Amino acid sequence: MATTLGRGLEKDRPAELQAVGTRRRGGVGRALMYVLLIAVAAFFVLPLVVVISASFKYAAEIFTDPGILPADPGFENYTALFARAEFLTWFRNSAIVSTVGTLVTLAITSLSAYAFARIDFPFKNLLFGLLITTLVLPGVMFLVPQFKLIADLGLYDTLPALILPGLAGVFGVFFMRQFFLGLPLELEEAAYVDGASRLRTFMAVALPLAGPALATLAVITFLAFWNDYLWPVIICNDNCTLPAGLRLLQRQYTGDPGLVMAGATVAAVPVLLLYLLLQRYIVQSVASSGIKG
Repeated sequence: MATTLGRGLEKDRPAELQAVGTRRRGGVGRALMYVLLIAVAAFFVLPLVVVISASFKYAAEIFTDPGILPADPGFENYTALFARAEFLTWFRNSAIVSTVGTLVTLAITSLSAYAFARIDFPFKNLLFGLLITTLVLPGVMFLVPQFKLIADLGLYDTLPALILPGLAGVFGVFFMRQFFLGLPLELEEAAYVDGASRLRTFMAVALPLAGPALATLAVITFLAFWNDYLWPVIICNDNCTLPAGLRLLQRQYTGDPGLVMAGATVAAVPVLLLYLLLQRYIVQSVASSGIKG
């Protein structure tokens, strides 16, 4: 009897050792994954840390002391920055352009995406293919036509000139179309049975379910409007946005780098706050929608 039990334990021992080895390998794999994630996070966070640190330094210290932490931190750069009336104007313009542009883009792209996802009309696939083709074209190709169009409309150096070109959000149409394709048709069919129109179904059924996708697209669109630099530099003179205005703080032979770093830090705050507020919805969108075609 004892011999039989001993043989049974000997048979179970390799399985136990194999399970322990598997757990150890899994622990090593997780540790390596954490190290990789920390390295990637540090790669992206370190430049922001350097900018924030430099915003608390004097100009002389920025060039002489390469350390991350300022030796004598102060708020002089921020005080001088907010004392400039044009900076507040740049910030206001960026807030208006980004907020209005994001809201209008969400409205246009969601309606267009729903049409491509649920409505059959002539040449639908061809039109959608042409839209997707524009995503691979460099943006500088459209600068001259856009400038001529805005100038002909008499909108040069105005806030609408900064908003209108960005409303053609082809990526938003593609992104929202993929999300709507993943929604169950039964929900919309139930609304049709109850007598709802196509627009009513979109507003009452599809759009509320697309909240996570809309939040994700809102962050992407707001970031695109807020960080846009080339187009505001071309189309604006006095009504600059924040990224285009910050270049005026730094000249070729004169300028205060600490002041520029303070402006860059302030410019990063709204986007970071927006992402933190909508982070839960962004994760939910990525986890639930999955880009399906």
